Amino acid sequence: MKTYKSLRPWLLSASLGFFVLSNNAWAQDDWCKSKWGAADEIGAANLLTPQMAIDAAKLVKTGKTYALGFETNSASAAYAPRNWAVTIVQPGQAGGGSLGPTKTTYNDDIITGWVGIGSQIDGLGHIGEDNVYYNCFKNSDFAQTNGLKKLGVEKIPPFVTRGIVLDMTAYFGVDMVKEGTAFNRKEIQEQAKRQGIDIRKGDVVLFHTGWQALEGKDNKRFLAGEPGLGKDGALFLASKEVVAVGADQWALEVIPFEKNVGVFEVHQILLARNGIYILENMNTGPLVKDKAWEFMFTLGASRITGSVQAIINPVAIR
Repeated sequence: MKTYKSLRPWLLSASLGFFVLSNNAWAQDDWCKSKWGAADEIGAANLLTPQMAIDAAKLVKTGKTYALGFETNSASAAYAPRNWAVTIVQPGQAGGGSLGPTKTTYNDDIITGWVGIGSQIDGLGHIGEDNVYYNCFKNSDFAQTNGLKKLGVEKIPPFVTRGIVLDMTAYFGVDMVKEGTAFNRKEIQEQAKRQGIDIRKGDVVLFHTGWQALEGKDNKRFLAGEPGLGKDGALFLASKEVVAVGADQWALEVIPFEKNVGVFEVHQILLARNGIYILENMNTGPLVKDKAWEFMFTLGASRITGSVQAIINPVAIR
């Protein structure tokens, strides 16, 4: 009995320690789980409904369309070591030959390069935490050299929903927001209020910073940093249950990163933890020029099986 009594403090301490460790392990495993089930591969796109498409169509008053994608070419500013090239060929027509009695000729093209260049969507298999990705898929289980076996962009359904653009150049009173400038909950809410719009479930939220003005003119500065979404802003947008977040710069989030914020942690919050898609290098200028703060947003990502990202040209209609 004395031995048991002497062991009781140790047993209690050990039990509490086991509980804490178990609870922490559970929390670590739980952060990546999808609320749509273990088989889910599309994340926040589950929020999209036919009614959202109908409501978005009601925003169309003029029929004016906006191409939100920029041209992609070998001169496009690219995050190293990414590069891009297009080669035009004329198979079976060497020396100016033709095919058949009607002398048919044709051109074909070969693209050599990285998908993550220019206007793009980051799929849910792009960024993870310690090799764990959205819905707890482990890198070793799904990331193969010949394509992702889970979370590929071919799974992304069509987007037809309400889109909004927030003019952060107006908020900060500049033509181009300076690199390292973060916008978080406060700035987002205040600018939305100034523009007379709100952020709703199922929205696509775009930010205009003016940063795209550097692309092609000063690519070194363009890629060295950028204004962008901060950690608190990402958490706020996740709490609003948006489908995608984008901006007119190459990485969406503020660079240099905020103090005590990890490397591309905003990507981790949106993609890995919440299944929210990221849209980069969006052409927001024409929307801001027309004060088209809300619009019908449409996107059909190219269905390249197993691809991590996709080059896109979303269309806004107002």
